[in-house]
Amino acid sequence: MTTDAVHTLTDEALVEAIVKTNDTLLFEVLYDRYATMVYNKCYGFANSVDEAKDLTQDVFLRVFVKLASFKGKSKFSTWLYAFTYNHCVNYVTRNTAKKIEKKAISSDSIENIREDIDSTRELETMRAEKLKKVMELISPEDKMILLLKYQDSLSIKELSEALDIGESAVKMRLKRAKEKLVHKYDNYTKDGESI
Repeated sequence: MTTDAVHTLTDEALVEAIVKTNDTLLFEVLYDRYATMVYNKCYGFANSVDEAKDLTQDVFLRVFVKLASFKGKSKFSTWLYAFTYNHCVNYVTRNTAKKIEKKAISSDSIENIREDIDSTRELETMRAEKLKKVMELISPEDKMILLLKYQDSLSIKELSEALDIGESAVKMRLKRAKEKLVHKYDNYTKDGESI
């Protein structure tokens, strides 16, 4: 198979070829397609760029080993999203002593914000920053399902397939995660602690 032919394969055909041949050069093509996406997902759970890079490498090493477990019930990208999130959630759970810190506005800059907010845009930016901080206060499992649904725009059906649970279970998990997020958001103080 020529290099051009390899690059035109669908993800699913590429996975099938990798599983059959264990060809690391074919896996590099898959890596090139998804490395940025996986890195960005890992960065959301990491404390630093280096930690995100390490997590990304871990994900791809595990994906290579587990690739045969992809059964094609969902799109490969959906499977990979879920795989990445699950890996990151497990990582965070194993390292509970480490607090996840997202680069957001610092407490010093909060002190300097004028009391009267002129525009709706500034208010919306502040709300978005508050939401980012509050996302770090909920469990990794709740964060995962909310990000898959609202950041990655997976449907209930895709979430069901990716997480290998029923659609009603997905809806219930989403409902509970949203309720927890709203509760934390409503009770959030500028010190980053919920009341």
